[in-house]
Amino acid sequence: MSAPLTPTENKTARRRGLTLIAVAVVLVGIGWGGWHWVTGRHFETTDNAYVAGNVVQITPQVGGTVVAIGADDTDHVLAGQLLVRLDPADARVALDQAQAQLAQTVREVRGLYANNATLQAQISLRQADLTRAQAEATRLQDDVNRRAPLMASGAVGKEEFQHANAVVNTAKSTVAAAQAAVLAAQEQLAASQTQTDGTRIEEHPGVLRAAARVREAFLALQRMELVAPISGHIAKRGVQLGQRVAAGAPLMTVVALNDLWVDANFKESQLQTLRIGQSAELEADVYGNKVKYHGTVVGMGAGTGAAFALLPAQNATAARAGAHHAGCGRDRRAPAARGPVHGRPCGHRGPEWQNRLRHTAQRSRGHHQRIRRPDAGRR
Repeated sequence: MSAPLTPTENKTARRRGLTLIAVAVVLVGIGWGGWHWVTGRHFETTDNAYVAGNVVQITPQVGGTVVAIGADDTDHVLAGQLLVRLDPADARVALDQAQAQLAQTVREVRGLYANNATLQAQISLRQADLTRAQAEATRLQDDVNRRAPLMASGAVGKEEFQHANAVVNTAKSTVAAAQAAVLAAQEQLAASQTQTDGTRIEEHPGVLRAAARVREAFLALQRMELVAPISGHIAKRGVQLGQRVAAGAPLMTVVALNDLWVDANFKESQLQTLRIGQSAELEADVYGNKVKYHGTVVGMGAGTGAAFALLPAQNATAARAGAHHAGCGRDRRAPAARGPVHGRPCGHRGPEWQNRLRHTAQRSRGHHQRIRRPDAGRR
């Protein structure tokens, strides 16, 4: 059994231990300071980052009854693949009716063009009647003029002369009626020509209107089938067979997992040296620090989350609190570093700007983002 240490030895051992601890603390501090000066000060980091992507909602443009569903949740679909089919019976009937109406309208317009020739023939007939009536009236007037001198000598009786004058008046009335008939026929032709002049049968407004209804009915029939606008995976399928859906009702969504990006939120104090085009590293929670993704900053948010909130801050306290979440950057991973995020393949996105509003409780839920400053490597 070792002998107990003397008070002097205890003080010496204690001094030696404290010295070692102090030296270790100093070395750690020097090491951290050197790392921060050489590397750490050239990067900005945040834990408030999350993966985002395009979520395309599938909605019908016309109402109908669902008769077929071509994809289910988590299924991968290609652009143009059938997703939902509605009952096309009503749309086919509407298309048949529109086609029949178009045919009827074309026949009616052809009748308008044919009627013009008929009205022109009627005008010629009325003008011939007018010419005959005028000639008859002229002949009767000449008879009256020849009999007038003979009535003074008693060669023509007064009653006969008056009868001749009555016949002349009747002939003049016939001429006036014939003139009115010619004018009426001309007006009727002019009214008919207003519907046909300057256009052909296929360009007639009535035909165009009926043709537009045919196209409208055809589009309604084509919209009975809903296809995928992009390639992706199905999510949130809420439609069922036999369901009666209205136009605009959400049926399912398509998520393009090959076109994802990362939205990272930074404090205002971190935005001073952030620039578009800087390199970035991403560590996803699902893999930890075992997998690192490399990308590029492609956009900066135009405003804070509070600026785009449904109820924006109206007091100084809320404004100061929102200042800590002012910056939002978007990271696009480099093509060589693309890999799975949350078990899905990732891609890149163009340099559109976007800002997301997230509650404070969600700040530490996303991904760890580190962005290299533009002054990296400077001394």
